[in-house]
Amino acid sequence: MRVIFMGTPDFAVPSLQALLTRHEVVAVVTQPDKPKGRGKKLQPTPVKAVALEQGIPVLQPVKVREPEVIEQLRGYGADLIAVTAFGQILPEEILNMPKYGCINVHGSLLPEYRGAAPMQRAIIDGKKVTGITTMFMAKGMDTGDMLLKTEVEILPTDNFEDLHDKMAVAGAALLLETIDGLEKGTITRIPQDDALATHAPMIHKETGHIDWSKGGQQIIDLMRGMYPGHGAYAVLGEEPLKMFWAEAENKSYPDAAFGEIVEVTKKDFAVKCGDGILRIKEVQARGGKKMTADAYLRGHEMQTGILLG
Repeated sequence: MRVIFMGTPDFAVPSLQALLTRHEVVAVVTQPDKPKGRGKKLQPTPVKAVALEQGIPVLQPVKVREPEVIEQLRGYGADLIAVTAFGQILPEEILNMPKYGCINVHGSLLPEYRGAAPMQRAIIDGKKVTGITTMFMAKGMDTGDMLLKTEVEILPTDNFEDLHDKMAVAGAALLLETIDGLEKGTITRIPQDDALATHAPMIHKETGHIDWSKGGQQIIDLMRGMYPGHGAYAVLGEEPLKMFWAEAENKSYPDAAFGEIVEVTKKDFAVKCGDGILRIKEVQARGGKKMTADAYLRGHEMQTGILLG
């Protein structure tokens, strides 16, 4: 099958690589290069890097809906457009262009977690299972008819980085299975029930600001979902202190305020939360590196009674 692939970040790379093993990828569409690093040198997107290695034509439109871009895509005569984490909304002219339509690989079990950050939100919400859904793309945000689904377990130790890698591989396999089913006519499209829809809005820095009145496991889930990205954080003095891992304990400090440091040992420090304490195990100060709490405490004075904002 002649396929145009649209994708941008690392999450989309396994999908492109899988397509290359079974189909003719006639073009890749990805976001424009962005400056990175101290030198602000333009860097290709992960998907572009793979496409260039394979000698596949690459398009990087600022707006994919521009008429000249649409006509260029039409010229490839693709049977199908496969989309994994592309980053732009496709106009109807593109959605209706290929014979088999536009197929999207989405990182949730739709209609749960429509939106930009389904994997992070699933972890933050304490989900134990998520998955991949392939669907026909429609004008709305992740509202198209569903094709196939596969479940992916979220382990208690999984952070966003761990889940991202598992989901990327699962998504690539499900994309191939979906295309096979479309070619054979064995897949039934299933409309989504909008009444069951939940949303996964984009993750921002402020999303990671810890609310110490919440339960210990809720805060741990926030730490997991925000790593590596922006990170979960509290304010110590006037500086943010990122926190990557903690252990919850059912220990009562009735006179302490939420967010108050109630214990300091050589190995860690404990903060009062909504249902006990959180023993903080990994942190990162502004301008510093990620380190264990005991390493941090060797270079920073920490006292009980301090309130983390």
